[in-house]
Amino acid sequence: MKVTFLGTGTSQGVPIIGCKCIVCTSTNPKDNRLRTSVMIEVNDKRFVIDTGPDFRQQMLTEKVDNLTAVIYTHEHRDHVAGMDDLRAFNYVLGRRIDLYATIKTQTSLKEQFSYAFSENKYPGIPEVNLHTIENKPFTIEGVEFKPILVKHMYLDVLGFRIGDFTYITDANAISDEEKKKVTGSQIVVLNALRREPHPSHFTFAEAVQLAQELKCKTTYLTHISHQLGLHDEVEKEMPPAIKLAYDGLSLIL
Repeated sequence: MKVTFLGTGTSQGVPIIGCKCIVCTSTNPKDNRLRTSVMIEVNDKRFVIDTGPDFRQQMLTEKVDNLTAVIYTHEHRDHVAGMDDLRAFNYVLGRRIDLYATIKTQTSLKEQFSYAFSENKYPGIPEVNLHTIENKPFTIEGVEFKPILVKHMYLDVLGFRIGDFTYITDANAISDEEKKKVTGSQIVVLNALRREPHPSHFTFAEAVQLAQELKCKTTYLTHISHQLGLHDEVEKEMPPAIKLAYDGLSLIL
């Protein structure tokens, strides 16, 4: 299995025109973060978790010419806004794209992209098949996904375990029961927005503490804002088993 981090930032994490902060002006490409998303390749199947506003750029950067399915963690705009650009895959592949999401996320997609789900469809709109998921394992093209329910303040968000890889973003709380699903993962990914407290995201310290509690072989932190600091400087503060993810990072499991 190959995992590629398509984006590791937030709306506060991408460079902003005119911003003079040390991250936005950094020449280190690891400090240039697109919105959070990950691509998983297993047995010639290719899955993307979340299509944020930078989805098109991410697909072009990684030269992705095939896509098996998209799986959504939740309905917030920074995780779904790129759904419209799935139309390019409709054109290239000559088929509809399968989307896996909870009923709540599907409802939001239908509201945000109403033209794609209307009865009288306009030519060229994204053509998708919606598949309902909940907090139960499901299989896509022979690949099993095990959802992990987390809290993003008031919102339920799904993380996913695929084999020995666990991906959790946009969380600030995980129950003990859900933590058990992560046990045994070689690699776990957790969101770590910034150092200061936040109502719906783990802070850097909270993510590091949770990583140490889970005791997985390696933990990568994602969904990073520019407020956290420079990649190379932050990595010096962390234990060897915990690392900052960066856009374009690929892992082989």
